[in-house]
Amino acid sequence: MSRLRASSSSALALAVAGLALATPSPAAPQDARTHLIIIAGIGGEPRYVQAFYEMGARLADVAVSRWGIRPEDVTLLAEQPAMDAQRIDGRSTKEAIDAAIRGVSSRAGPADQVFVTLIGHGSYQGSEGRFSLPGPDLTGAELSVMLLQLGGRRVIVANTSSASGDFVKPLAAPNRIVITATKSGMERNEARFGRWFIEAFVGESADADKDGAVSLLEAFDFARTEVARAYEQEKKLLTEHAVLDDNGDGQGSPDPGADKVDGRLASATFLGKGAALAGGPPPGASPELRALYAQKQEIEKQIAALRAARDTMDTGRYEQQLEKLLVDLALKNQEIRRLERGR
Repeated sequence: MSRLRASSSSALALAVAGLALATPSPAAPQDARTHLIIIAGIGGEPRYVQAFYEMGARLADVAVSRWGIRPEDVTLLAEQPAMDAQRIDGRSTKEAIDAAIRGVSSRAGPADQVFVTLIGHGSYQGSEGRFSLPGPDLTGAELSVMLLQLGGRRVIVANTSSASGDFVKPLAAPNRIVITATKSGMERNEARFGRWFIEAFVGESADADKDGAVSLLEAFDFARTEVARAYEQEKKLLTEHAVLDDNGDGQGSPDPGADKVDGRLASATFLGKGAALAGGPPPGASPELRALYAQKQEIEKQIAALRAARDTMDTGRYEQQLEKLLVDLALKNQEIRRLERGR
């Protein structure tokens, strides 16, 4: 984005910077369902078995309680189902993962999206990355074959394990978001990314544009930032570099954005009712508030159209128009927030 006018306040500048990440892209219909498959891999020792299960259960809980995903659309697989037979749907083997994906494929609508999250250990063996499971481990190529069952539905895969970067290339496809905790299979130290990625959907801090929803891009940025902060505080060398690919080229970006090579699809993808929260007024909104939301959505459409025409425009003209629209959008959001807070 080009320079803001000298008269812009610092608060407005920050709002505009955040909005650059929130500008809409091809979003799924707001009535589409999210099907969540959480896979907690093999721990190797009791503390990891417990930690991986708890991370998965936490994501499952918040998906239902906060983001409105239906309980029947959440599948949780773990190493030891007996730990919590009421919540764990099966052992996290390759066969169970394939069956879970096949089950979603049979009941999901064509506009539904599927979110597969891998929590656990990873390794790099025989020139390919692997996710550690009870029994044979899972490779990116094997998971890619399983995902063919989902057809053209939007699919999000977040592999939060170490050595997960090797999953990007085999999993890349149109209408798919692939997130990995590392940039390659050679980053083999224990990864912390998963903890913060899940926290992004649990807490409030990841909602950078304060629209009440957390996009996949916001969750990625939040987790990446918190991981770097933790390493810096401990004065340790950063040994994990998360990447995101959502344009299908198999090349993960460490710094994606709504107007960058990667990040456009992720900026418009949410869990459950997150899409509705990000797109329109809250239930029972006043006519004045609904009008402001309509004006906001019109500005967002203009920004999307401008970005689509970027390659056909003079750079200076493009940046000037984009700057004006982003400032207009930031001001409109400020009006909306003031009215929502009764100011």
